Amino acid sequence: MIGQLHRADFVPPAGLANRHVQTLLPRLLPRRRLPHRWETLTLPDGDIVELTWVTPGPEDPAAPLFILFHGLEGSFDSPYARELLAAADALGWRAVLMHFRGCGRLPNRLPRAYHSGDTADAYWLIGQLAHRYPRAFKVAAGVSLGANMLVKLVAEQGGDGLDLAGAIAISAPLDLSASADCLQQGFARVYQRHLLASLKAKTARRLADLPLDLSAERLRGLRTLRDYDDVVTAPLHGFHDAADYYRRASAGRWLGRLELPTLVLHAEDDPFMPPNLFDRLPAPGESVRVELACHGGHVGFMEWRDRQWRSWLARRVTRQLEDWTPTLSGQPRRLPAESEPPSR
Repeated sequence: MIGQLHRADFVPPAGLANRHVQTLLPRLLPRRRLPHRWETLTLPDGDIVELTWVTPGPEDPAAPLFILFHGLEGSFDSPYARELLAAADALGWRAVLMHFRGCGRLPNRLPRAYHSGDTADAYWLIGQLAHRYPRAFKVAAGVSLGANMLVKLVAEQGGDGLDLAGAIAISAPLDLSASADCLQQGFARVYQRHLLASLKAKTARRLADLPLDLSAERLRGLRTLRDYDDVVTAPLHGFHDAADYYRRASAGRWLGRLELPTLVLHAEDDPFMPPNLFDRLPAPGESVRVELACHGGHVGFMEWRDRQWRSWLARRVTRQLEDWTPTLSGQPRRLPAESEPPSR
């Protein structure tokens, strides 16, 4: 334990500890096949989000429910998504991923997108699932952008504002401005180019419908995620500029006020964030357990186990879901232990 931080038990294979190797390896391995079905939900404002459910899923409506929120430009096809959903399914949990607006199979309907601090859709979905499965024990997990969003949502709603027993945040960019700076350095610029190309292509297809003072030529000329957030994300979602967006959407400042049991998993060599990320943030509250690994990269954490590549993240999340599963007395085993409206 380092102060209020704990050392994760992830050990990378010999010779494969490099942060970029760990970040890229899951994307180079064969993608897990996972039976699934899609569901489209209409949001209160008339827009849509798409859900992907692992099938067949448990028949018992009271079976535990695992809700996953993906990262920037992620989806059900992201390697981590399939591994985490499969892990929950293997435990007998009902497992579902919510695609942020425009990240599923269909374009969203309204002239807007999604962002790191947009908690309203996740809040609404959790409420819908509470009505659909009122007796189910529920845990939510977020990855990267989805993890920052989830931490912010948990902070906004307090201990009793969500029908969740716990939350898991993986590789969360808890300081968005620092993350944007890191993605402009060295090899991390490769990740930035990949993410930026996806965002720009999606925006270009809808540019005529978006309330932006932005030409196609200027959009093509954007070179960094900070530039994109300055001229697209911020004005599209009511922020003054990228700096205002990063300040208001970063969830790290709320670590000390989380009341819901929360597990935070992070690699100190994550190329998307500075190595001293948690030195910049408030001390975690009593309900929060932060586990830091020396290695792992960004949503990597690949280990060689039982003579094959396996996701340590899936193994660690499996253990946490088992620890949080209600006991025979009906009380969940928990981590050591001011509600605000959800944000757009």
